[in-house]
Amino acid sequence: MKKHPKNIELTDIGVPDGYDLGSIVDVLSDPSSYSEVFHRANHDVPMPSIERLGEIVDLLKSVLFPGYFGQSEMKPDTIKYYIGSTLDRVFPLLVKQIQRGECFSCTDPAFSCTDCEARARVSAGILLSKIPGIRKMLALDAHAAFRGDPAAKSIGETIFSYPSMMAMTNYRIAHEMYLLGIPLIPRIITEMAHSATGIDIHPGAAIGEHFFIDHGTGTVIGETCIIGDNVRIYQGVTLGAKSFPLDVSGSPIKGIPRHPIVEDDVIIYSGATLLGRITIGKGAEIGGNVWITRDVPPGVRVVQSPHEDIGFRDGEGI
Repeated sequence: MKKHPKNIELTDIGVPDGYDLGSIVDVLSDPSSYSEVFHRANHDVPMPSIERLGEIVDLLKSVLFPGYFGQSEMKPDTIKYYIGSTLDRVFPLLVKQIQRGECFSCTDPAFSCTDCEARARVSAGILLSKIPGIRKMLALDAHAAFRGDPAAKSIGETIFSYPSMMAMTNYRIAHEMYLLGIPLIPRIITEMAHSATGIDIHPGAAIGEHFFIDHGTGTVIGETCIIGDNVRIYQGVTLGAKSFPLDVSGSPIKGIPRHPIVEDDVIIYSGATLLGRITIGKGAEIGGNVWITRDVPPGVRVVQSPHEDIGFRDGEGI
């Protein structure tokens, strides 16, 4: 018997020595091989389309930031017609993808797909009604990016080219979907931005006004994070969970608050790791590369100590 280059017998993984298409297909077609990774469409409705969801986000971006994305030669006297026609185009696309997301998550074989479609139409309509509010929040985020980065030459530069703005655009759309209880789709939309920017924001996180992530690569914001207004964080920051409580069967308990609360006017510098349901008080400043698992009082500055764990003294971290 010939050896695999890594000293693994081919027969150890169920494939005979040498290339035999039929045998490989037989192994891959065995239910014991694919049972954990196979999805059968519920009610014969296919899974959501990544391509169509990307199209929806791009169309919404052209409405949220007219002239920056989509039609670049936008004029004030035609903008109303462009926005109307774009939203009219988005609506049926959105309904179909939401319905697919609902069917993907459906566990009731007797559930009516007609009801599912009706619910998808309601959800799509409510989401589009949230677009003006989303635009207002994103405008404030763009102002925060311009004020928070001395290298920014204009607000338009932050809208068009900053990874923080791409990540926040996808997040703010996805967050409204999450609040509506739309399954699967919100996570797909934030993961699109994660793949492009390296910024990982769970759609369940609650983020206030004037939020800016400078540089952004490697930033992680967990599902139950609550972030106030005027918060600025840098690359490599993790707002994560310290532990995962288990149920009686040993599985993680879902949905419990397990990520940090960051109050207004906080700055968190690069590489900082904040874990658990702790509170970072208003106006606190968290230095780079620190590890924090307990509350930080308002106004406190926390920095690394070369000789000891992080502590506090006279209103300042040591």
